[in-house]
Amino acid sequence: MNKDYKILKGVMLGEDTIVEAYSIIGVAPRGHKEGELETVIGTGGCIRSHAVIYAGNRIGDKFQTGNKVNIRELNEIGDNVSIGTLSVIEHHVNIGNSVRIHTQVFIPEYSVLEEGAWLGPNVVLTNAKYPLSLGVKESLKGPLIKKCAIIGANATILPGVVIGEKAIVGAGSVITKDVPSGTVVAGNPAKIINNVSGLPY
Repeated sequence: MNKDYKILKGVMLGEDTIVEAYSIIGVAPRGHKEGELETVIGTGGCIRSHAVIYAGNRIGDKFQTGNKVNIRELNEIGDNVSIGTLSVIEHHVNIGNSVRIHTQVFIPEYSVLEEGAWLGPNVVLTNAKYPLSLGVKESLKGPLIKKCAIIGANATILPGVVIGEKAIVGAGSVITKDVPSGTVVAGNPAKIINNVSGLPY
């Protein structure tokens, strides 16, 4: 392992996990002291250079990041998860096993990504219906991306929206309402254009 990274107090790093130069793991969030929140990262991972992982995360085996990933505190992240370069994961996010998050994706607080979900580059999830309203912090609700759903590049998902199992969201779409399982949606606002069973694969 390179010596130019920082692993702070309270971090449990699994065997054979590589940490590249200039990464920082275990940063205390506001209101906490270093080491106060336990951070666990499983075995066989690769945390690439300049990644920042805050304290209180519980991350499974074979986890990998691209460069300059930022992961805030108190998330639950499963096994075999990959988070691409320059992506940001805010706090209190739940990410299931085998989720793939590509480059420059934004995932806000209280989002859920179930097992096998796939998010293309520059996907943006949102969690505040009225960002400047009174009490907005108490009503945040991120999207729910269900098992094996695919979100195409540059799509935007509005707060609280549910993307059903094995649904496909076309590139550049804006998702304003729930997407049924097994459907293909596209457009702004997105509409159903096909079913997964009707696709040639």
